[in-house]
Amino acid sequence: MSLPPFPGAKIKRVAAIVTEYRCNSHADVILGRLLGDFGYTPRVEIISLYTDQVPANDMSRGAAAHHGIPIYPTIRETIRAEQSSSPIEGVLIIGEHGDYPNNAKGQTLYPRRRFLEETLLALDEESLNVPIFSDKHLSYDWQDALWMYNSLKARGIPFMGGSSIPHTDPIPGYNLSSLLTVSEILVISHSTLIEAYGFHAVEVLQSLAEKREGGESGVQSVEVAQGLAVWDLMDRKGWPEDLLLHALSAYPNIPSLHPRELEPNPTLFMIEYTDGTKGYVVQFEALVEQWGFAFRHSQGIVSSRCDSDLDRPFRHFERLTQLIEDFFISRQPPFPMERTLLTTGLIGYAVDSLYYGKKLETPELHFAY
Repeated sequence: MSLPPFPGAKIKRVAAIVTEYRCNSHADVILGRLLGDFGYTPRVEIISLYTDQVPANDMSRGAAAHHGIPIYPTIRETIRAEQSSSPIEGVLIIGEHGDYPNNAKGQTLYPRRRFLEETLLALDEESLNVPIFSDKHLSYDWQDALWMYNSLKARGIPFMGGSSIPHTDPIPGYNLSSLLTVSEILVISHSTLIEAYGFHAVEVLQSLAEKREGGESGVQSVEVAQGLAVWDLMDRKGWPEDLLLHALSAYPNIPSLHPRELEPNPTLFMIEYTDGTKGYVVQFEALVEQWGFAFRHSQGIVSSRCDSDLDRPFRHFERLTQLIEDFFISRQPPFPMERTLLTTGLIGYAVDSLYYGKKLETPELHFAY
């Protein structure tokens, strides 16, 4: 049983909808905490569960049996939660991991729109308006993402999405007011998975960029380069080498060689905002295993590393889980849902730019928040 968020408060009752629940999946490290795993004390109660897939190493059946949680065969039934004495008060959607196909661009076709669409239809039937959390970006498809955003807005449903990484502690810390005058931001990423790991990087980028004076005004273009072309662009001053070196200085035990000597095949995202601010993501295959960043502002350069765990218990997911619970309890998201829409567009355009081999203008991303 969950503990109340504060003495005398009513525990919020939450339906969980996931692709799969197995060790080290996002369902494990988020939903698992809401069930009391990892030494976590939850403040909400999971009262119904839907799993889209049940792999051989599934954890959902054992966890549900242990906690007395019914697993329903459809999302509609999970939202209705008929075995419960009262209706749900929040929905947790984790559309990450599982055996889903990839398209020609290398994007995994996770059923996030389907999950949300079936959730909204069921909520409409029950005349419910409850906060919804959906893990990571909205969709691999921009039109689906826009439909999801507009459908939530039309209903006035509180929404939270995005990555765990922007909520980690920066090491070293810095004065947030320096972001008011930021002009260039470079984020370090890792892995060969451009969409899955690159999304965390653009979320870090946007969590910094949106704090500039005046807030977010939109994105003008996205361009992606890969391999030796990245270093050639650096030599031609196409992106800031000094920000790269400053960002890497925040990592312990980085070899003293220039990163070009260690990583011949990086991926570079180049993002131009409508107000002239520049954003960059450098994704290395093996040089680092955490995200980090450096940014230039009116008084100099700030660099920091995102303090994420490399293995269990993945403390950065504990921070995210706390924020999700705060959101379910208060109905107030910790940041505007427009951030998730914008970062969904950014990672989608990055994948498209790499696939088509050219710079892409982004008129759909000309919105402010």
